[in-house]
Amino acid sequence: MSIHGGHRDRLRKQFLTHGLDSFADHQVLELLLFYGMRQGDVNPTAHALMKHFGSLAAVFEASPQDLLEVKGIGEVSMTLIRLINELGRRYQIDKANTDRILDTTERTGAYILPLFHGLTDEAVYLICLDGGLQAVHREKLAEGSVNAANFSIRRAVEVALKRKAVYVVLAHNHPSGVALPNVTDIATTEQLMHALAPLGIRLADHIIVAGDDFVSLRDSGHLHSIEKRLQLS
Repeated sequence: MSIHGGHRDRLRKQFLTHGLDSFADHQVLELLLFYGMRQGDVNPTAHALMKHFGSLAAVFEASPQDLLEVKGIGEVSMTLIRLINELGRRYQIDKANTDRILDTTERTGAYILPLFHGLTDEAVYLICLDGGLQAVHREKLAEGSVNAANFSIRRAVEVALKRKAVYVVLAHNHPSGVALPNVTDIATTEQLMHALAPLGIRLADHIIVAGDDFVSLRDSGHLHSIEKRLQLS
């Protein structure tokens, strides 16, 4: 067995016995890179990734182009690294889907937060609910660069009608800010509410996400103010 092969076996056994809590950040990357680089010493590449991006989280959130700039990273290793964030996001979404009754802000937030896990760009989702406030459909309406995701009100209405929604929840993220509504968020909320009202569909909430935090426009009083302006309450 080669020196590098022995090191790989030791790290794999360490993970299976003690988990990742016993690993330094560069060792986490080493273990991952074993499966993207089948031979040789991956330690220098792991250190190069940490030096280039500054943290483990930043490595997993890096774009394909940025990852490929690091010496030793090819298409296979880049794809493997990119897969980690998406796997975590998919896992969190699937886990949250076990409770689909969104009758409280806490349940709604718990359902929505995983949708934005690891996203560095802004995205907009529409959640369609039936009369019992059960989520029956989820659709991404838009995704773009940071603070630049625009979506069509008409498209949101079409989705709500197609899925026979009684209520909808709008959700989007502020990837580089805080979970507080800005002027554009309030205006968009009012436009959507105005478009849905004649169809008998109610906007139950608009959730804004930033990291692990979220703000409900209903709880913060913004939806009530809009409803009053539109005389929907």
